[in-house]
Amino acid sequence: QVRLVESGGDSVQAGGSLRLSCVASGYPLYMAWFRQAPGQEREGVAAIRDTEPTTYGESVKGRFTISKDWDKNTLYLTMNSLRPEDTAIYYCAATFTLRGDSFDTNEYNIWGQGTQVTVAS
Repeated sequence: QVRLVESGGDSVQAGGSLRLSCVASGYPLYMAWFRQAPGQEREGVAAIRDTEPTTYGESVKGRFTISKDWDKNTLYLTMNSLRPEDTAIYYCAATFTLRGDSFDTNEYNIWGQGTQVTVAS
């Protein structure tokens, strides 16, 4: 059974940067970052597939970058120009098969425990 372990969450000032990491114990082909703020639904932030271009949510385009080190089986999310509205718990997600929307939470059956990102104004 594949497990995902996130790290890198922290409290930063607006305009700052963070890099989140997600180590997978297996080799899922499809991985993504989601986030959930208090009282809001979980939303897709960025997704990456084995052989296809990356996908980003509109609110993070140009600021966040998803990448994966295939040798270390580690997924990253580099976040620049952070804003208070980026405050949320960030989750890593993975699946071996993806039939639809990369940002549909129902497509992913493997989730990490989440890491808190807080951006102060």
